[in-house]
Amino acid sequence: MAKQAVLFDLDDTLLWDDRSVKEAFEATCQTGAEATGVNAEELEAAVRKEARALYESYETFPFTKMIGINPFEGLWANFAAGEQEEFRKLQKLAPEYRKAAWTLGLKALGVDNEELGAKLAEQFPAERRKRPIVYEETFEVLDQLKGKYKLLLLTNGSPDLQKEKLDGVPALIPYFDHIIISGEFGEGKPAASIFRHALEKLGIEPEHGIMVGDKLTTDILGANTIGMTSVWINRHGMTRTDEIIPTHEIKSLRELLQLLE
Repeated sequence: MAKQAVLFDLDDTLLWDDRSVKEAFEATCQTGAEATGVNAEELEAAVRKEARALYESYETFPFTKMIGINPFEGLWANFAAGEQEEFRKLQKLAPEYRKAAWTLGLKALGVDNEELGAKLAEQFPAERRKRPIVYEETFEVLDQLKGKYKLLLLTNGSPDLQKEKLDGVPALIPYFDHIIISGEFGEGKPAASIFRHALEKLGIEPEHGIMVGDKLTTDILGANTIGMTSVWINRHGMTRTDEIIPTHEIKSLRELLQLLE
């Protein structure tokens, strides 16, 4: 069956979000290390651990999990957009969450310094915003597809944060006929509802679309659920179980072009 549309995930499929976050942590933890003498890598590990635990303790956690907003996005998101009341709670929580994650991370390494925690909590968002990194093959592949297929971006996340990521790489936006953000839709991948919504926007049946993403539990599971061809981009050679099986597995977006041919 000939494909009419390609649906793309955003983070770690087109944008190299993991690297942006990693580099922001490294720069911020270096500041922390210079101020206190702690090991920068140990500080990063401690802050990640404390941030995750804190994030999961909030009443907003089930919502963020359903929408697909991870703890480290919470360390730089403002949550100013989104209609659901949970976004207002997150907006209120965010400054304290950031400060607490960094302060507790320092504390775990024996440094009790709330003022430094607050300073690092503000540095991290600034460092992350300076790093909108795109994979080298992203534009090359989108150039090949534009005009031949309908293109749709299907991303989990907070509306303002995902838009800010896209605004950091403005050249990406014009490639897409539609951009769907889970926080605007009200439910995230792998829910069948958001995939059906995407197909309605494109005006196609499931067999005429192909979903490309890096996460088995969201991108691939969701596409499989509605009977759409799924392509797992596995850049890091991860081993998967047979619980969620993609239609195809690729290591680079360039391989997608051969698949479509």
